Amino acid sequence: MKTNTFQIKGNIVDIVQRRIYKAEISVVEGLIKNIVETEQCPDIYILPGLVDAHVHIESSMLTPQQFARIAVRHGTVATVSDPHEIANVLGVDGISFMLDDAKQVPFKFYFGVPSCVPATSFETSGFVLDEGTVANLIERSEFKYLSEMMNFPGVIFRDNVVEKKLNAAKKYLKPIDGHAPGLSGDDLLKYAQAGISTDHESSTFEEAVEKIKLGVKLQIREGSAAKNFDALIPVIKHFPDDVMLCTDDCHPDDLVEKHILDQIKRGLEKGYDLFDLLRAACYNPKMHYKLENGLLQVGDYADFFITSDMLNFKCIETYINGERVFDGNKTLFNTKKHVPVNNFKCVPITKNDIAIKADGLYAKVIVAAEGDLYTRCEKHIPKKENGFVVSDNETDILKIVVYSRYHKSSPVVGLIRNFGLKRGAIAGSVAHDSHNIIAVGVDDVDIVSSINKVIEMEGGIVAISGREKYTLPLPVAGLMSDQPGEIVAEKYKTLNQKPKEWGCTLNAPFMTLSFMALLVIPELKIGDKGLFDGKEFKLTRLFD
Repeated sequence: MKTNTFQIKGNIVDIVQRRIYKAEISVVEGLIKNIVETEQCPDIYILPGLVDAHVHIESSMLTPQQFARIAVRHGTVATVSDPHEIANVLGVDGISFMLDDAKQVPFKFYFGVPSCVPATSFETSGFVLDEGTVANLIERSEFKYLSEMMNFPGVIFRDNVVEKKLNAAKKYLKPIDGHAPGLSGDDLLKYAQAGISTDHESSTFEEAVEKIKLGVKLQIREGSAAKNFDALIPVIKHFPDDVMLCTDDCHPDDLVEKHILDQIKRGLEKGYDLFDLLRAACYNPKMHYKLENGLLQVGDYADFFITSDMLNFKCIETYINGERVFDGNKTLFNTKKHVPVNNFKCVPITKNDIAIKADGLYAKVIVAAEGDLYTRCEKHIPKKENGFVVSDNETDILKIVVYSRYHKSSPVVGLIRNFGLKRGAIAGSVAHDSHNIIAVGVDDVDIVSSINKVIEMEGGIVAISGREKYTLPLPVAGLMSDQPGEIVAEKYKTLNQKPKEWGCTLNAPFMTLSFMALLVIPELKIGDKGLFDGKEFKLTRLFD
């Protein structure tokens, strides 16, 4: 560990004793050796570094190193990270890449072992992490927990493979993260009794409270697509010890602008207690996952950030293990080059591959919603030409396509509403959770062109309308860029704007599109094996 010895004075925000006092902190070799109260100090506030309690680093489209470079600017010193996304693409090799990359920078990444790769048997992933692999990984000290158990039906109905994964985590006394959207009553009771300790999928106050009363800690999510902070922050007033803050999935442009600190600011603006908010952002995650992040106590690692304004909370310095990693203007550590890893084995497609024969009058249509991972299912009479269904921008019923990137196959084509595109198509290799290629568009030519461009790049996101083409290559597993975060954020911001110029009504069209393949969240989704009914948890037909 790098030797870091110094003294610093300021107003100490002590979240353990719930008080603010003037003091001088002595840091010796990265640890807080002593804290001595003083009568005077500079007009600054020293606060414990923040923790994102549940995040998929891959969703930032940045490698761990590049994620850390941006996160420290917001006072974040640690993440509880689920490498579920890259595990679906590359299995254990993908997880190893994340661990190795993370070790190159002075940031505290705490990784879990993905529990559901693939998330369901109704889709094709690049790899499968079976119960034996999960058991071997969870034993290792660098893994802090079993990542979100998305297969809640498997837990409720005591699936043999699921139980073996849960028992492996229990054997080594490691927490088990949950994923239980809308689960309630007897099913929720069974899920909690199986040892599930957290959940980040609550969307209402009542749902969150029901889970907390069963011993499941609430992780309030405010990501780029799913935003639950406003609905759930009232819970902190009643159950302050059972709340953590997280982003889950945060795209690069959002990460550059804000992180966990923004949630604390918003909570204060709404009148919630400072110490409750700060404890949710660092103390509660530390206690639950047994993390090594410091809390500004004697003997702790010197992990803290400094602000001069307890109203606006602008971070002016960040320290990790006593090393200053952000000086108010720039990040102070360097990143290292790495060899990208990937998994792309599909071939280009043609217009004929995405033709939909009109096999009935009414078709099931996915209904997307802004800021929500849930969808609805509606039945509509789609537009037809020469016996085939086509996109209709007048009724906003467009084609959506999922195409496996892991083997030669045929694309699956469905219909979706609420994208609002009047022309063009968008596509990407970020499609939770198996990360096959997904596309939506008005014109078959543009849809095919966008998919084939993703294949050509071996990963990335694309917006195409005729001769207009905009791309962001993601050469690391088809999920992440090897460019600095600021560059990726700017490219993504430009790319994200293009669908809006073409009529899209969604704030985050690419993020929303990526979740249309997330089968484990109801109601109707689409995967590389077909349309999926999330309520019945089975494949379904486009036409009844």
